[in-house]
Amino acid sequence: METASLYIHIPFCRAKCSYCDFNSYAGLETLFEDYTLALIREVELAETASIQTVYVGGGTPTVLPLEHLAQILQAASSALETDAEVSIEANPGTVDQGALAHLQALGVTRLSLGVQSFDERDLRLLGRVHTVAEAHHAFRRARAAGFDNINLDLIYGLPGQSRSSWRKTLEQALALRPEHLSLYALAVEEGTPLAAGVALGTIPSPEPDLAAEMYEYTQDATATAGYEHYEISNWAGSDRFRCRHNLVYWRNEPYLGIGAGAHSWAGGRRWANVAAPAEYVARLGDGRSPVDSEEAIEPALEMGETMMMGLRLVDVGVEFGRFRERFGVDLREHFADELAELRELGLVVTDHDRVKLTERGRLLGNQAFLRFLPE
Repeated sequence: METASLYIHIPFCRAKCSYCDFNSYAGLETLFEDYTLALIREVELAETASIQTVYVGGGTPTVLPLEHLAQILQAASSALETDAEVSIEANPGTVDQGALAHLQALGVTRLSLGVQSFDERDLRLLGRVHTVAEAHHAFRRARAAGFDNINLDLIYGLPGQSRSSWRKTLEQALALRPEHLSLYALAVEEGTPLAAGVALGTIPSPEPDLAAEMYEYTQDATATAGYEHYEISNWAGSDRFRCRHNLVYWRNEPYLGIGAGAHSWAGGRRWANVAAPAEYVARLGDGRSPVDSEEAIEPALEMGETMMMGLRLVDVGVEFGRFRERFGVDLREHFADELAELRELGLVVTDHDRVKLTERGRLLGNQAFLRFLPE
């Protein structure tokens, strides 16, 4: 790719959270050094001329020793654009002020703290390795280290979570005045300890209607606090703090994924690396490609996915002009039947230059998204 947004996957955690189905593992410390070298090798092989955003995610990237993170970021730095956004995820229980200051010195411009809740009961349910106090400490330390672009990740709709508990969590988050908030409804993913507990009845099932009420409250509370609701699950203090890396995904633009299980998309093709970290290390060490699967993306699927992702953008939606420029067709004609049906259901609204989800559509987004995908 000439220009790319780069995702770097760190699959290591101190402990696996009960709700997580990401490609992440605890207890693989012996792989840290070799994995770092493999990542650097893959970055070098990519030969990307210009990198506009970098996102280091996981897992928990900050379980890696700082010297390893420094080597990884240095490998990507030669191609970074001058104003590149460089984000890293961090668990509040894995960073102190020295580490945060070091990350900023390495060129990290955006810190995403995986707080998930400001309620100790919720944190225990989720299997988080930090406490509420550590979450507050981590935020203050990040500020003291000089970070002026901080995101907080929170989850609502948890089993047994009350309206008042979510309100208190959100109030504490808003009181900290982060530049960005990512607020997600819990998804009980098959194969996770949380799903097993729900299936056995030892953990109560989440209540979708209650989660919808929490989401509606969240929209009101964040608006009152002055945050822009720019994506279904994301809020920014201003345009400047919208996550540029994630906007690439929501616009269905090309991106390059580096690391075990990382996905990439460009030029009508999607591919994914082998998921197992040890196998990923072995392939790069032997000079083999880490790519484990790939598929051709036909225009019909690309158009459908562009609609599905773009409709997540609350205030922008999918712009008719941008769609025509990309695909050479008018989406109002190409998706005329789908748009008519969704308007009738009250899920989308169109004006002279775009289509967007309605407030009802944001609650029932999947019912809208699936209509645009080819059968």
